[in-house]
Parts: sequence; C-alpha cells; structure tokens
Amino acid sequence: MDLGVNGKWVKWLSVVMAVAVIAFVVVQWRSQPDDGNRSWPVVLAAASLQQALEEAADVWAAQGHARPVLSFAATSALARQIEAGAPADLFFSADEDWMDYVARKNLIAQGARRDVLGNRLVLIAPRGGEQPQMLTPELKLSAMLGDGRLAIADPDTVPAGKYAKAALMSLGLWDGVTDRLAPAENVRAAMALVERGQAPFGIVYATDAQASSKIYVIGIFPPDSHPPIRYPLARLAQSSSPDAEAFRRYLMSDEAQAIFAQYGFERP
Repeated sequence: MDLGVNGKWVKWLSVVMAVAVIAFVVVQWRSQPDDGNRSWPVVLAAASLQQALEEAADVWAAQGHARPVLSFAATSALARQIEAGAPADLFFSADEDWMDYVARKNLIAQGARRDVLGNRLVLIAPRGGEQPQMLTPELKLSAMLGDGRLAIADPDTVPAGKYAKAALMSLGLWDGVTDRLAPAENVRAAMALVERGQAPFGIVYATDAQASSKIYVIGIFPPDSHPPIRYPLARLAQSSSPDAEAFRRYLMSDEAQAIFAQYGFERP
C-alpha cells in the first residue's frame, strides 16, 4: 500500500479500529467467569502503555485480585467508544485533551481523575541506520527522508501524532514534511512501519522506542517543543466493578510507578 497521505483511508481505518476496540472489550467481558457480581475492572488504555500496564495487571492479580481486562488502542478511538457506551471502568489516556473530551460528556466519576505518567518524544530510524542528531531548527529532516516518508500517528486525532506535529511546527520543520507523512492509527503502528523498513524515520514516544530492538533513537525532541506529555487516568461514571477504584489507586502507587519506570515512563 502506498504510504502517502490519504485522509479518507486514515479516517476509515480509525472507524474500523474504534469498532474493533468495543468488540474486543465485549468479547473479553463475556469470556470472564461471571457469577452475577463482576469484580474484575475493564481498562481502556493508550497503545503506548501496553507492556507496562500488562505487567502492572499481572502483579495486581498475583496479590489475589481479579486480573483486569485490558484493551489497548489509540486514545482517540477509546474516547469515542466510551462516548458510545463501551462497557469499561477505567480510562488511561495518552493526553489530557481526550480525557477532557470524555469529561465534558460527564462520563468521568467525580474526583476520580489524576495525571499518572509522563513521557518523551523521540525521532527513530531502523537500527544500523542514521547517526544521532540534534533536533533543532537546523535539522535537514526533509533531505534525510530522501524518497521515504515520516511515520507518525495520525496528527489530527492521535496524541502521539499531535505531539509530533506540535514539535515539528515549533522547530520549523513541519512544512518540509507535511506532504511526506505516513500516518498510522496509533503510535505502535507508526513504529512498526520503521521496524519493517517501510519508513526511514518515525516519531514515537521514548517508551515505545525502548520496547523495540529493531529501531534506533536518533534524538530526543526538546521538552519545550511540544505540550507536556501527560497520561491521565480516570474511573468512568458508568463503572460497575467494585475493584475499579482500588486498581486505579494501585496504578498511582509507588509500586506501580516503579513498574512503569522500568519501561521508561516518568512521573508527570
């Protein structure tokens, strides 16, 4: 498939992903043993949280709790599915905008939201490729791309893509690459394009880069080149699991924070 920008394709794929999210949650929800009093919480979480949150859920379950059902996708798709009534207890967003969106719909329990994690934004290439670069306005990113494209998450809706666009605009690099993008439905999909060699460069979170042995970090974007990357966590107003609040508090605990730190996450 041509990696050129195709707005209709990206929007169609976003819809498909959104439908897949709610279908996955419903299937997982029904596959759990149910005696009429469900205790295990259902968590909708940003794709960049997958490995770290899976480990945190394993540790929580090892302590005698029912293991949460975890569903990962682009934050934008998750927010829309919460709005559509997806059966979930917690929402772990990759930015504040989409959490605000859900909050404006009165879908968050009062007093049950907090910024839990922080992250950084990096430029990546396939391992064995480019040398480290200073990410400044002098970076010749367009020339570096050659005939290739820059892999980023959808810059119109997905947090990682929005951060990437903000960083490139801040550095004066956006106009040179705006027609050279390979947009993806989430940040992990963007990284996969670089891992497979389908894009020579990509912009992802530092935690994603740390999770892959197939890519190399070219440079870290200056923190002031984009809005602060914060991951808010909230219990949803429709939550029905008695363990949901306890698991939310666990994810804010020092024990869980230590797990997230192992995967490169920072405190907000």
